[in-house]
Amino acid sequence: MKANLVVAAACAVIAGYALAQDGHGAESRNMRLVGMSDLQGRSAFQPVIVKQGGRWIAYVGHHGGLAMNPLTGRQEGNGTTILDVTDPRHPKIIHHLPTGTGEVVAGGEGGGAQMVQVCAGKDLPQGDPAKFYMMRTDGRKAHEIWDVTDLERPVKIGNIVENLRSTHREAWECGTGIAYVNSGLPGWQVLRMTQVWDLSDPAKPVHVRDFALPGQQPGAPKRANRRLHDGHGAFSTGPQGNRLYFGYGNVGNGAFQVVDRKKLLEGPKEPTLENLLYPQVSFQDTGPYQAVHSVLPLIGMEIPEFSSHSKGRVRDFLLVLPEAIENECHEAPQALLVVDITDDRSPIGVANFQVDDPDGGFCTRGGRFGPHQTQENLTPIYHKRIVFVAWFNAGVRALDIRDPYHPKELGYYIPATNENTEPSCVKTAEGRRCKTAIVTNNVEVDDRGYVYMTDRARSGLHILEPTAEIRSIANFPR
Repeated sequence: MKANLVVAAACAVIAGYALAQDGHGAESRNMRLVGMSDLQGRSAFQPVIVKQGGRWIAYVGHHGGLAMNPLTGRQEGNGTTILDVTDPRHPKIIHHLPTGTGEVVAGGEGGGAQMVQVCAGKDLPQGDPAKFYMMRTDGRKAHEIWDVTDLERPVKIGNIVENLRSTHREAWECGTGIAYVNSGLPGWQVLRMTQVWDLSDPAKPVHVRDFALPGQQPGAPKRANRRLHDGHGAFSTGPQGNRLYFGYGNVGNGAFQVVDRKKLLEGPKEPTLENLLYPQVSFQDTGPYQAVHSVLPLIGMEIPEFSSHSKGRVRDFLLVLPEAIENECHEAPQALLVVDITDDRSPIGVANFQVDDPDGGFCTRGGRFGPHQTQENLTPIYHKRIVFVAWFNAGVRALDIRDPYHPKELGYYIPATNENTEPSCVKTAEGRRCKTAIVTNNVEVDDRGYVYMTDRARSGLHILEPTAEIRSIANFPR
């Protein structure tokens, strides 16, 4: 009888997601589930996976909220979950590091400790080589630094910066110690901008400068829309690449910016119009229909079909990802864009990728449908070969990016909903309508090749491995 119910449910899903009101089963192609953690039923944002001592450790940042921690027997404000994923089949929660409040922010952004970065002390110029350090957000108010050498008993070192209006993305160059934190700083004419800090000695943060777009600086004329070109943070190529890539926007009004890293760090710091323009290499508005939530540079790509040409055989690209905001497609379509930045003074769009949805099933399933983020660990197993994209209710999509002019989907994984999955709702003429669907928020990979996906609808952490065509294209050690 149970088997018949499973078959019936599967047929209902295939027939048009008729079971979307009450959840859905798992779906996959060329990707296999290895293990999962319920994360204590907490809404999850960013995962970071590092090898720490002889173990593989996953740090997962959470949106705001409260949940019971069985390890302590207490309700705790969502913070950072630390897991041992050495055996990915059986991820084990070591510790949940709470925040001081369970505040839930509308839309999920800015609560909890949603962003996290980790550096080994041996990699930092002035770090203790015996230690590991974690940077994370603290709700809407601060960016913090922690000593996480003892995973069961993390020790707070201090706040990098506090008294903020909002927090979001963080990026930390372990080799230099330079960190770029996305914050809401009083006086600036935008909700979030970028602060640059030198954390080469994590115990002694040094403020380098503040940065945003011209017109967003203190003293600039007040703007009608404070979220116009709102900052989403930086992706750094470090001193070798000497470039920073910024995404901007909120519910449309998107843009991306290419910045000279050396000029940003060493140029004039006073936030005048001229000084904010000084490190800019180029700025590209992407129009009113999509924000730019995240970007991924692909530098030095050899294009096979250009091999007979005397010039231009090697190109640079930037993947530009918007963020679907509204449930059930109550917004313009959102697509991943491929931009040729070989001449990064003049970026030019050359391709796009969208998840195939001919029957509109993802728009009626519930939750958001569209891209959000790619993996950020540039492990040679996947870099310049395969990009994994978190696509909200369409799960994780694996793209063959070896020819960026023609990105091709190789596979996907959509987890099943479970008892923790939180319904996603929309307003209708008949009232509030809610449906239960997974909402994959972020994806990351580790240096073993495992793929980690987190869910903002409280469905947990799922650990995957590629199979078939994806695995054959990847660069696994032989």
